[in-house]
Amino acid sequence: MNIKRALEQGQGDVKIKGWIYRERKSNKFIFLVVRDTDNIVQCVIKKDQVNEILWEQANKILIETSVEIEGEIKKDERAPTGYEITVNSLNIVGEAENFPITKDQSPEFLLDNRHLWVRSRRLNAIFKIRHTIFQAVREYFNQNQFHETHSPCLTPNACEGGATLFEVKYFNDKVYLTQTWQLYAEALIYSLEKIYTIAPAFRAEKSKTSRHLAEFWMAEMEMAWGDLNMILDYAEGLIEFVIKKVLENNQEELKVLERDTSKLEKIKKPFKRITYKEALEILKKDGLEVEEGKDLRTIEEDKLMEHFDKPVIITNYPKEIMAFYKPEDPNNPGTALCFDMLAPDGYGEIIGGSQREENIKQIKKYLEKEGEDIINYGWYLDLRKYGNVPHAGFGMGMERIIAWVCGLDNIKETIPFPRTMLRKSP
Repeated sequence: MNIKRALEQGQGDVKIKGWIYRERKSNKFIFLVVRDTDNIVQCVIKKDQVNEILWEQANKILIETSVEIEGEIKKDERAPTGYEITVNSLNIVGEAENFPITKDQSPEFLLDNRHLWVRSRRLNAIFKIRHTIFQAVREYFNQNQFHETHSPCLTPNACEGGATLFEVKYFNDKVYLTQTWQLYAEALIYSLEKIYTIAPAFRAEKSKTSRHLAEFWMAEMEMAWGDLNMILDYAEGLIEFVIKKVLENNQEELKVLERDTSKLEKIKKPFKRITYKEALEILKKDGLEVEEGKDLRTIEEDKLMEHFDKPVIITNYPKEIMAFYKPEDPNNPGTALCFDMLAPDGYGEIIGGSQREENIKQIKKYLEKEGEDIINYGWYLDLRKYGNVPHAGFGMGMERIIAWVCGLDNIKETIPFPRTMLRKSP
């Protein structure tokens, strides 16, 4: 049985299997704390109650040895989880050498040994919350009649600008690792209308911040007949639903991470919606002058979010700094029909999206301005020639959401094996 079930049983004979999480030995007693995916439990071996072979085996056990243990479980308030197993049978499945990870190791050392550090209770808790969030995204979109679909990871052109493309040799040619599914999603909405995906994305950003990964996962949606206000409603609903599911399913993991759940319990829609210009006015009152037309940097996003304890939606960024597919707002010239959603407590942008430009001439104009070869976008321009309809979509950075929900200082903790500008292994 697993440890969770043994703890629920609370008394009587049990048989568990797992790995040694901690060990402490004396002349009369050997204490082994065993872990599995669900929990830990303290096991005690009493010298006067076991045979000599078992005692000698137990004395050689080191941390991360895999074991099978049989014994009697009973309540003991002194034990880490309130119960203790008195061992009467011990089977060593896999011996361990001296485990290299001890207390007070540097973040870089832990990243170098990530293949071993993934066993920690901390990362175990984060990965379980990650699982819940991925499942919640699927459940939310499925409930709202979206179809899950997928696009290529190898693409012939950029979507988010050529400066952050990873080039890949493709037989006798070259392609790029995808930055987003968006261009392909815009093709698929003419068949399925409402679609979503959860897939890896790649950005060759030369960034060493605690918020950036070179390889990450994105939840993206696209819908025919959609506009900016419609996708804002979906974005709010998605965040509220994800938080609700984590609070329902991951209380134990949140305790391991010492996360203040009262902050998460406040995350209910609707969220505050402000324009880029209104954001600049708030920052100006705080003494931060941002030149109109400039994008908001991390320092400005963090300062702005000091005013809010729930996510905030910022719309109508300057058109000139937006991607080619984001159209100008006819009711607010010079700005784009787009948005970013910022998380509280300094976690920055978690969702970004927009309506999509419908005018072929405008698309060509901005592609040329960005230095792109129009020929590479021929198939994309075709979409505007055959029954074009208004449409819109957004992308949510899964690791950004996980970092915020878990209350983590660094996004590298959110993914089992992070890839950054300076790290490609293990």
